[in-house]
Amino acid sequence: MFENLEKLIERFEEINEELIKPEVISDQQKLIKLTKERSELEEIVKTYKRYMEVKKNIEGNKEIIFSKVDPELVELAKMELDELEPELESLEEKLKMLLLPKDPEDSKNCIVEIRAGTGGEEAALFAADLFRMYSRYAEKRGWKLDLIDMNNTGIGGFKEVIFMLTGDGAYGDMKFESGVHRVQRVPKTEASGRIHTSAASVVVLPEVEEVEIEINPNDLRIDIFRSGGAGGQNVNKVETAVRITHIPTGIVVQCQDERSQMQNRIKAMKVLRARLFDLQKEQQNREIAEQRRSMVKRGDRSDKIRTYNFPQNRVSDHRIGLTLYNLSDILDGNLDEFIEKLKLADRTEKLNQSFQTT
Repeated sequence: MFENLEKLIERFEEINEELIKPEVISDQQKLIKLTKERSELEEIVKTYKRYMEVKKNIEGNKEIIFSKVDPELVELAKMELDELEPELESLEEKLKMLLLPKDPEDSKNCIVEIRAGTGGEEAALFAADLFRMYSRYAEKRGWKLDLIDMNNTGIGGFKEVIFMLTGDGAYGDMKFESGVHRVQRVPKTEASGRIHTSAASVVVLPEVEEVEIEINPNDLRIDIFRSGGAGGQNVNKVETAVRITHIPTGIVVQCQDERSQMQNRIKAMKVLRARLFDLQKEQQNREIAEQRRSMVKRGDRSDKIRTYNFPQNRVSDHRIGLTLYNLSDILDGNLDEFIEKLKLADRTEKLNQSFQTT
């Protein structure tokens, strides 16, 4: 591990030297690439330098203790040692985490699909709540949200809503939201005041570039139709909505949010590529997934991952056993605590697996 860390520090220093060269500063593409690489290494380098500093201080304090020259100085060294040794252990664990290989997809934009599940109209209203929650979270993160398709119920709910989030690390954070979300509350339409349980499913897919997955145009059936629902003057007058069917897999995607048929086709193809990529990845990983069940699951979307209980003002994530009593804040897009804890659990699980394979 430490040999790798020394190499990373060397690379970090090389990048710093490169970034001040005039030929690099004038090359925008190379400058962006090096700046990104430096940003990825910065926390590792900073943590390692602190680790070495703490280690050196521990060794110095131990020398003072063993020398027994000055009793007062020895006592101070012991007190400092009691603080430094736990910090060294913590820094070592952090370095192990930071050195874990990163998922190359984490930095990508993502496509989010929310669908109402069991619970009828109440499930559709909950799907709308989830859409608002992710919209607010994206806003707080400075991400751009582009609506791709929606099927609303007329009273504020969604049978289905699909959108893209564009921003650094969007998929890396949002991927843990895939699964079934369950809500427990008294529906507005319930006269007796009984608590109902409804559900909505969330699927998060990384945006896939054309070069990453090849689609044969002959495998596609493209239908053009008139958009439905609220909109501008050309809605229901001009055929701009696009439905694409991938014949080999039967996957159907559509987009009717844009005024231009071409823009709708581009968005629909983004969704199709993402779904085909996800299907391909799922097939490749099926054998591994059957051998071990990860604590933070992504493949098994039938599992209920989170419960939103309105009477008790609580939200529970069943994968990591975390319950928070601030439901309104969470529905307002304050998802950071859940997402950070899920990312930590995922890294811990990967770290344990790396130990098992070595």
